[in-house]
Amino acid sequence: MSLQDQIDTSVARVHQAAPGFTPALAIVLGSGWDGIAALVQQPVDIPYAELPAFPVLGVAGHAGSLRLGQIGGQPVALLRGRKHAYETGDAAGMKGAIRTLAALGCKAVLLTNAAGSLEPGMPPGSLMLISDHLNIVQRTPLHDEPGSARFIDMSNAYDTTLRDQAASAAEAAGIELHEGIYAWVLGPQFETPAEIRMLRLLGAQAVGMSTVPETILARHAGLKVLGLSMLTNYGAGMA
Repeated sequence: MSLQDQIDTSVARVHQAAPGFTPALAIVLGSGWDGIAALVQQPVDIPYAELPAFPVLGVAGHAGSLRLGQIGGQPVALLRGRKHAYETGDAAGMKGAIRTLAALGCKAVLLTNAAGSLEPGMPPGSLMLISDHLNIVQRTPLHDEPGSARFIDMSNAYDTTLRDQAASAAEAAGIELHEGIYAWVLGPQFETPAEIRMLRLLGAQAVGMSTVPETILARHAGLKVLGLSMLTNYGAGMA
C-alpha cells in the first residue's frame, strides 16, 4: 500500500468513527502531556493500529491512539504519542499522520514535548513557547519528495499569530510562558556537558529529541504550527 493509500484509508476510518468531523486544531502530545486527553469532551478514540498512515510506537508513556472530540467548543484531534527519529534513524516517521490531519481539513497543529532547559532563568517546570528551532541533526522528513515543492519556506515555522495568541492566553491564565529556540538532537542518548555548552553558544534555550521533523512536515502540508516545551531538567553540566 502506498503512503497515499494509507492516508486515504486512515481518513476513511476517521470519517467512519466520527462522521463529518473536521478538527480545527490537532495536538501532538509529547512525553508528560497526555493529561490533556482528559479535557476532551465526547471523545472518540481510534488506535493507531487501525490507521495505516500512523506509526507503530516504541516509547513508554505514549498511548498510541487518536482522540477526537471537543475542547472549549472547538473540534480537536489529539495524537497520543509520536514516532521519534532515534527509534529507527528515519525522520519521516510522522509523515503519514501529519498528512492525514491535513487531508481531514485541519489547519493548525500544536506540537508539545518535554525538553531540557539551557537557560538558568528557566528552571524545571517552566513552559517555553518555541519561537524557532535549530535542526542540529540536519536530517529532513522530505528527502524523497519530488519537484520544487520540497523547498519549503521555514522563516515563520512557528506561526507568529498563534504565538501571540498563546502568549495572551497564558497571561490571562496567570501562567508564566517563556519563549525561546528549541534545538533538535537525535538521541536516544542525552547530551554531554560539552554538547550543552555548544548548544548554548549557538543560541538555543531548550534541547530535545522531537518536534522539528513534525514542524517540517506540517509546514510542507500547509499547516500552521505552534510549539510548546515543558522543561523537565537543566542540561548536563548546568546543575
